[in-house]
Amino acid sequence: MDTLDLVIRNGTVLDGSGGAPQLLDVAVRDGVIVEVGDVAGTGREEIDARGQLVTPGFIDVHTHYDGQATWESRLVPSTNHGVTTVVMGNCGVGFAPCEPEQRDMLIKLMEGVEDIPNVVLSEGVDWQWTSYPEYLDFLGRRRFDADICSYVPHAALRTYVMGERAFHREPATAAEIEKMAAHLEEAIRAGAFGFGTSQTMFHRSSDGQLTPTLAATEEEYAGLTAALDRAGAGLVQFVIEYSDGWEQVLDMGLRQAKAFRRPFSMSVVQSHGNPKIWRTILNKFDAFNADGGEATMQILPRPLGVLMGLELTLNPFYSTPTYLSMADLPLTDRVRELRKPEIKARILTETNDPAPTMQIGTRVRDFGQLYEMGEGFDYEPSQESSIGAQAERLGVTPESLVYDKLLDKDGRNILYLAFSNYAGFSLEPAREMLLNDHAVPGLGDGGAHLGVICDGSIYTHLLTHWGRDRTQGERLPLPYLIHLMTRRCAQMMGLQDRGLIAPGYRADLNVIDLDNLGLDLPRVVRDLPAGGRRLMQDARGYTATIVDGVVVTRDGRHTGALPGRLVRGAQPAPPAPTAAHV
Repeated sequence: MDTLDLVIRNGTVLDGSGGAPQLLDVAVRDGVIVEVGDVAGTGREEIDARGQLVTPGFIDVHTHYDGQATWESRLVPSTNHGVTTVVMGNCGVGFAPCEPEQRDMLIKLMEGVEDIPNVVLSEGVDWQWTSYPEYLDFLGRRRFDADICSYVPHAALRTYVMGERAFHREPATAAEIEKMAAHLEEAIRAGAFGFGTSQTMFHRSSDGQLTPTLAATEEEYAGLTAALDRAGAGLVQFVIEYSDGWEQVLDMGLRQAKAFRRPFSMSVVQSHGNPKIWRTILNKFDAFNADGGEATMQILPRPLGVLMGLELTLNPFYSTPTYLSMADLPLTDRVRELRKPEIKARILTETNDPAPTMQIGTRVRDFGQLYEMGEGFDYEPSQESSIGAQAERLGVTPESLVYDKLLDKDGRNILYLAFSNYAGFSLEPAREMLLNDHAVPGLGDGGAHLGVICDGSIYTHLLTHWGRDRTQGERLPLPYLIHLMTRRCAQMMGLQDRGLIAPGYRADLNVIDLDNLGLDLPRVVRDLPAGGRRLMQDARGYTATIVDGVVVTRDGRHTGALPGRLVRGAQPAPPAPTAAHV
């Protein structure tokens, strides 16, 4: 046998199938796994994985790197957490197709929906495209630390055809639906993975306008799904809200997916306002799949929440008049002002803007679901640890307590507000959802919500909380967790070439020191175009992450290697192996 590129020896292999762990070696040549078992050959590079897990690389099916991928090669924070393939274009927002005069509209929409500052996008996005195939060609010339897959964003497509009428939420004419469908079919044939869309009023431009896709009729969705059918490929990705009419919206999406024989995927969480709806949704998905459909639920494995602090987009006083008067001061100067007793007294008498552009802004004083983050923060926090419960024990108002906590760590303290997935102060609903045969982890939102969310770390959280540390209820078996993050995500996306450790499959791999695996606290970095701010969360315990047979991170540090590429459409399974597979 010729010299191998890489051999991982003595590892506890969880191969992605859900099967029991085995002590095996893994050999790699030319970006492909060529042998799994007792490898006799020598590798140009060898990793001793004794006492560690060896897994397929994780697949992050819900990201928003649409802009970041045009100016940055590292797809962080996702790739800090063992992710080797990302899927972007979710929720209907993105930057292609786009005419030059439409750029500002799409930037404002991304800014409002995904909390990416306008100046970052204005200075960062290069706009070397108009059509979606041209966008893919641009990405295809770039290199990354993970592979990239992309949906066509429905809002961009609608705007491309309808112009400003899309943002006026006018219904598309039959001719416009036909044009959208033609552009979508062209994009699918060029390598798009389907289309992402939104049916939620929470998605608004930074100027307050609702997302254009909210006005899409069933005729429009039928036209788009029919385009996928004609192209013979592509998935329909939905996000909805659990308000009046939610069931009709979901039924419509499933109906169109069934009519045109296309896979369907949607984010599912436990709504605090309607905490039992998720069970109805699970039943609908189970029935749809039992009837021959293909529908996958994307499940966030921890509370859906936002991070708040003086460095971040939100805090419990973020739009009070007095706070707004100093919001643009440097953090040190702002903290000095906020420490003045008279300033505190004044702010505590004020209320926030009752009609904020960011809809979650109305919930920033839900002190019963607000928690202080500290070292080793448990993403399944006890009710007694909430700011509200602490304030009651101390005999102070929660407003006064949270004001003081914001000033800790020189104003860099971070608070965690859970507003979905945690109605009963337990993650048992999330556990039940994750155990469903049609569930995958999702909603990490890497590349978006830069000043309020840092959930790209959910892959590390799945292993640490659900696989090792959970105390409030049952954990989930490690082989099943790895299966969720790898093979099942690959199958959802039609990526049959990855997600398994077996000969012939892509050498996207992780070597993980589970005993020492852990999450660092989120922190603020300013490394975006125009000095833009974003939240970042690192992890400890990833000995190596390997993309296409190349080590991209070693002991949590990036090696500088960029083997990741744009993936154009579904990928076939490898041919039957010729090497032994134990």
